[in-house]
Amino acid sequence: MRSHEHKSSHGSIKSYVVGYLLSLAFTLVPYYMVRSGGMTGQKLLITVLAFAFIQMFIQIFFFLHLGRGPKPFYNVIFFTATFGMILVVVFGSIFIMDNLYRNMSPAEVTTKIGEKEGIAEIAGKKTGGCQGLGVNHKAVIKDELVTPDHIHAVLCDTLTITNLDSINREITFGEHENHEAYGGVYEISLAAGRSKTITLNTAGQYKFHDHVDPTVGAFFTVEK
Repeated sequence: MRSHEHKSSHGSIKSYVVGYLLSLAFTLVPYYMVRSGGMTGQKLLITVLAFAFIQMFIQIFFFLHLGRGPKPFYNVIFFTATFGMILVVVFGSIFIMDNLYRNMSPAEVTTKIGEKEGIAEIAGKKTGGCQGLGVNHKAVIKDELVTPDHIHAVLCDTLTITNLDSINREITFGEHENHEAYGGVYEISLAAGRSKTITLNTAGQYKFHDHVDPTVGAFFTVEK
């Protein structure tokens, strides 16, 4: 009886092979998603976290044999503790990295904070924020085209991008695969039928485009 319990608490060669293949798949798929750049922002983060949790269940079931041993109560405690620790580590790490990013204040973040708070100058140094806003310029995405395709503005004007297509858009700045921030903004998620307004607080010539479909984009020139 005891030998039977001992045997049932361990997996077969088949279960180990299946577990290994599943683990490999749930590791390579998110790696490819990150490398390919087909998905970005919060969607990518949520997807990778989902794969990580599924990976955890695979490890517990196929290799740690949760519920197969003679003491399932201890297995439940182990599973609960492991799940809790993973939540603390993952979400704690995300919180810490986000907090460090905001508090170390690179130039783009300083500009974004100054713009959000309406702070144009600190101790005699300009933050890039605008004290007053000028003309609002509009760019409309419809039928995979942006109208107009080139916008002329001056500092402290605003630009409203509206997505009238039926699919979501991930608006980024710069050339495709070499994205850059504009005024502290790296990416704009535009659901179908939604708009987003940014302040044109940096002079120069720039480009925005849909990260998923780089052919959808336009230029905008900001003069002093």
